[in-house]
Amino acid sequence: MSISNRESEVLRLIAYEYTNLEIAKTLCISHHTVDSHRKSAMVKLKVKNTAGLIRRAFELGILQINKMARTDDSQAFSLTVSR
Repeated sequence: MSISNRESEVLRLIAYEYTNLEIAKTLCISHHTVDSHRKSAMVKLKVKNTAGLIRRAFELGILQINKMARTDDSQAFSLTVSR
């Protein structure tokens, strides 16, 4: 079973350590809806908690880490959602 685009967006923001309220403000939805999307993704990916949700999203390639080039020789990373 695949997760929805909105569930993927919520996962990406969770991975960036956003709280439910911050996710709600960013996506212009209620914090209850954020919680519903997270719980739905947990059921679909068959995990018990949010840490497992993010781990499984990386394992399945739903979330990916991208290395970004910087001019100061340091490394920066971004997360993308694969569809």
